[in-house]
Amino acid sequence: MAREYNIKDYRNFGIMAHIDAGKTTTTERVLYYTGKSHKIGEVHDGAATMDWMEQEQERGITITSAATTTFWADRNGKTHRFNIIDTPGHVDFTIEVERSLRVLDGA
Repeated sequence: MAREYNIKDYRNFGIMAHIDAGKTTTTERVLYYTGKSHKIGEVHDGAATMDWMEQEQERGITITSAATTTFWADRNGKTHRFNIIDTPGHVDFTIEVERSLRVLDGA
């Protein structure tokens, strides 16, 4: 069976930075502007899509890396597949970031 999208149109992104840099906030905006979500989830409200664990929602920090896929059509109408990994920023969860680096095209 053929792929629905050509593999050359796939991009694997990792959002990585120090704690409170806005990684999850950036990811939430990407999901909203590509139409994956209909509301921008706010980290401080515990409503971020990517922070799925109860402890993440309560503490307002990312503990585990979370992956999602969204699609974006360019000006010519060509659709691109974006695989996004939102990673933790706290030094205690560095292993989550290291695992994510192995599968990314860009970070």
